[in-house]
Amino acid sequence: MMARGSAPRRRAWRGARWSVGFGASLLALLGAVTLAWALTFPDLSGRVVDAAHVLDPSTRAELDGLLAAQEAKASDQFVVATVPSLEGQSIEEYANALFRAWRLGQAKANNGVLLLVAPQERKVRIEVGYGLEGILTDAVASAIIRNAIIPAFKAGDMSAGILKGAQAILEILNLDPEEARARAREAETPGMTAEDWEDLIFLVLMLAFWAYVIWRVTRGGGSGGGRAGRRRRAGGVAAGPITTWDWSRSGGGWSGGSGGWSGGGGSSGGGGASGSW
Repeated sequence: MMARGSAPRRRAWRGARWSVGFGASLLALLGAVTLAWALTFPDLSGRVVDAAHVLDPSTRAELDGLLAAQEAKASDQFVVATVPSLEGQSIEEYANALFRAWRLGQAKANNGVLLLVAPQERKVRIEVGYGLEGILTDAVASAIIRNAIIPAFKAGDMSAGILKGAQAILEILNLDPEEARARAREAETPGMTAEDWEDLIFLVLMLAFWAYVIWRVTRGGGSGGGRAGRRRRAGGVAAGPITTWDWSRSGGGWSGGSGGWSGGGGSSGGGGASGSW
């Protein structure tokens, strides 16, 4: 027989869990709003906002034409921005807050994209609106950063890296949906590059080194040695995922002017990818 007080206790427990969950969600929302208020964002003066002053005039004009043509064709709102500082935030936090402050993308479609570069911190991010996450996936965005943007940045050509990155993003946005999904699958299951082989060799060497250390520590078999061996075995070597994608195709040639323009009311949930150089 069920105790008489069990049902009220269950209801009280469910109410407590709901209150805790609601409170956590409210705190997260307040934290995001507080972060947005604490940061200083450049004005959304156009599709290219070069607040860090790293783009040459010809590249800036070419980018503006590409992005204007994309919006006219598909309604996607794509903005390229550079900032002088991330103000102590991670580029993920800053990019998402900036995306939401500018409200990129159409309100119902949420089809905004932000290519953000922070030269001082040597960080770059592609922030993707909710509506484009199935096309411009995290893996695809990561591949674009790694293979189209970072090499030019490392060579000291910021303008070229930003332009190549924008062209690569536009190429994905204009693919046939089936081909876009295939490209996303390819990005998620890449082949091995020279850099990947270097990472793999380094990992194997590290594992061999730690195996040798553990063997030397435990070969004596004493109780002290056994405890030391167990302490050392608590450590380990972690390796990040090895991902790459041979991004070699350039974007299509677009042209067009900008005119008056502003964000369309879209939002992002943090989809995209980041990189550094």
